[in-house]
Order: sequence, then C-alpha cells, then structure tokens
Amino acid sequence: MHNVHLPQNIIDRLIMKRGKVEIFDSLDPARTALVVIDMQNAFVAEGAALEVPVARSIVPNINELATASREAGTAVVWVRITLAQSGPNAFPVYYRNFFSPDKAARHQSALAEGSDSNALYPELNVEPEDIILDKNRFSAMISGSSELENILRAKGIDTIVITGTLSNICCEATARDAMMLGFNVVFVSDANAALSDDEHLASMITIAQGFGDVRTTGETISILQAGAGASKRAGEAA
Repeated sequence: MHNVHLPQNIIDRLIMKRGKVEIFDSLDPARTALVVIDMQNAFVAEGAALEVPVARSIVPNINELATASREAGTAVVWVRITLAQSGPNAFPVYYRNFFSPDKAARHQSALAEGSDSNALYPELNVEPEDIILDKNRFSAMISGSSELENILRAKGIDTIVITGTLSNICCEATARDAMMLGFNVVFVSDANAALSDDEHLASMITIAQGFGDVRTTGETISILQAGAGASKRAGEAA
C-alpha cells in the first residue's frame, strides 16, 4: 500500500482551520456505509489491462473493513465502473481527448458489462447481504452515474467510508460529490490505491482540506466501533 502521510504543513493548516486534524470521533454504524470503488479485475488483477499494482495490497484492509462494518451493522457497497461501448455513457469526450484510439478501445473493452475484467476481484470478501451496483462515470454520486445516492438516502445513511481505486480519480471524485450532496466522508488512506505515491498523497491532501476525514483502516474501525458502543449504550438507557 502507499506509505505516505499528510505533510506537516498540511496538518498545521488543518489545525489552524478547524482546531484539529481528524473530523469524526465516532461513526453511527446504522447511518454509515462502506463504499468500495472499482476493485475489479481490470484494475486489480496482475497483468490486467488497466492494472493498478498497489490495489492488490489494499485487498486485506478492504476485507477487514468489510468484516468490521457488517459486524457493526454498517452497509457494505461494492461499486463497479461499467461502460457502454457507444453513446453518452461510453465517455466519448474522455476517450476522444485523453487516449490514443487503440488505448481507448482497450480501456473501454476492459470495462464492458459482462466481461471477466469487469468483475470484482475474486479475493475480495463479498457477502450475499452486500450491495453490488454499477456506475457509468468516475464519481458514483454524480447525477445519472449510479443508484448509490438513492440507495443511501433510502436507508437513512448520511456517512460513507470510501475505499478502492484509483484514489485520485474515481475515489476522489466520489468523495467530492458525496460531500457536496451533504454526506459525511471518510477516506481510508491505506485502503485506497493510485498509480503512484504522489497521486495518492495529492488526493489525501485535497480531501483532508475540504471533503472528508482521512483515516487509516485501524482508525476507521475504531471510530465505527466507538459509534456502535454509543448506540448500544443509548439503547440500553432508553
């Protein structure tokens, strides 16, 4: 996983801005969802067309978070980016401007619905009660991309814990839009992956300053368990 940390000048800026570095002391499990972004064969499998090598190293942390989330009563959502091969949901502007024609075709093919590369990486601990959904944009929260926002609101969820790949593209895009739509965001520093440490760190810095709480896997589980404990005590006192 990425061995990077928020630099001291950013930490100092956060303390000056809000009086502390981390935002949340606890998370209410019933109002929180673990959202795993794009951990598909296309990105995670060794030698895959869109391989993000670091993504394999975060699989144990994602599985640990998923187990802890289920035990606390928190929803677990697995999101796949699935692209049409033509029309507006085929990312025409993106593929026309940011790829050569052959690379664009390779990228689109890897994310086609029903392909082996589009499937979730098999070493992920996906359980029957989990939610699996597709998105057709980088952000899972932008209008028209997926049913994620509707599902979360229907369940009374107002907080999402983001893991997956790529940190600086789909994960960051989802975090940004979620916060702007009124959701609390936790971005798990050692359960997100990018193509380089620099890109991953850039996302951590951006999110910490304006879009969410940046936490490790261990810290995230701790604040989730703290929230579960508080909920249990409140129920016993009622």
